[in-house]
Amino acid sequence: MKKEEIVLFGGGGHCRSVIDVIENEDRFHIAGIVDQAVMLHEKISGYEVIANDDDIPLLAKQYKNFFITIGHIRNSRPRWKLYDKLISSNCQLPVIISPKAHVSGRARLGPGTVVMPFVMVNSGAEIGPNCILNTSCIIEHDTVVGFNNHISTGSIING
Repeated sequence: MKKEEIVLFGGGGHCRSVIDVIENEDRFHIAGIVDQAVMLHEKISGYEVIANDDDIPLLAKQYKNFFITIGHIRNSRPRWKLYDKLISSNCQLPVIISPKAHVSGRARLGPGTVVMPFVMVNSGAEIGPNCILNTSCIIEHDTVVGFNNHISTGSIING
């Protein structure tokens, strides 16, 4: 079965972590990474930087699936703006879930959300679009996490 292609936005540490999850999930083929123009043709974890943010209209014609791999430590605005730009260009932002995570079948995850290894998302939890559920965090039953949030490594949110 041929894997669908996906393009990643952002080439830093979070990108490298998400690449590991995508490779382990084995659902997508990473077509390339979008980063700053000075990084063009550089390799990040073996994947080429193929474009910069200015190329979104062209990329949206060539690819269907995109994922934001810009981290969220200091400022959430770049992720938020990029999400809006991709959605307005009719791009698909799938949910990426590590096979080492547990997500209840009764939980809901918004588009563009990544679930890193050893995360627990329990029954009735609702996770908004464009979220990072970082390694080993726990989202308990009936918890609501809104749009564009980063639940940091090891955090516990009770229901």
